Amino acid sequence: MRPVTGRLAGKTCIITGSGGSIGRASCLRFAAEGANVVGCDIDPQGAEETLRQVQAQGGSMISVSPADLMRAEDCERVVTAAIGHHGGIDVLFNNGAMAYFAWIEEMDDATWARTINQELDLVFRMTRAAWPALKKRGGAIVNNASMSAWVGIERLPGLAHCAAKGGVLAMTRQLAMEGRHHGIRVNSLSPGTIETTQTRMIKEDPDWSRVQLGRAMLNRMGQPEEVASVAAFLASEDASYVTGADIAVDGGVRAW
Repeated sequence: MRPVTGRLAGKTCIITGSGGSIGRASCLRFAAEGANVVGCDIDPQGAEETLRQVQAQGGSMISVSPADLMRAEDCERVVTAAIGHHGGIDVLFNNGAMAYFAWIEEMDDATWARTINQELDLVFRMTRAAWPALKKRGGAIVNNASMSAWVGIERLPGLAHCAAKGGVLAMTRQLAMEGRHHGIRVNSLSPGTIETTQTRMIKEDPDWSRVQLGRAMLNRMGQPEEVASVAAFLASEDASYVTGADIAVDGGVRAW
């Protein structure tokens, strides 16, 4: 764990999808910055491993899992746990999501709906649940969007994924407008190809590497920690004059 900087000292930060690669890196980074982290994930094993790692390195974290953020009552349970342990909420990082892929001619209604529900609707539900607590402290919301909200990827059948993440971008701008009355800043970040268990196969496939990595100026995959560091910035007062924005964490894909 990085030395604690104190940038998020005393802040209570909910991080959804805490059991995944970016979620785990974010929990570790936010805790290193001094935050009281409240993690949640539908996968209890992944969530518990993140909890173990954060606590082993001296960080403050609790975990609410399993938590299915498609259920409004589970969103409320996460919020209640955060308030119960720490008295309020300062930051919500809407990181957790799940996408399902198909080309347009193979895209059935169920695949489309699952992706919209699990990448867009859950951001709405979790934000709605946390909003009253965030209003009390003038907190920050960070939404995890995607490079796919901005560009098409040749080999990725990501129609529903693009639509959902595009919705996250639009929702971010609207929430920033609504949040201005309450001192709530709302921003998003759009990761490119980040190295995880699910994406490492790209390195082994020349065609995928050409399409995915060749489009990045830095010509490599990003690391979960590189996404987490941007999320921590947006959550902190270092970003006090940043709202309604999207930050590309894509190695330069959108720049050329």
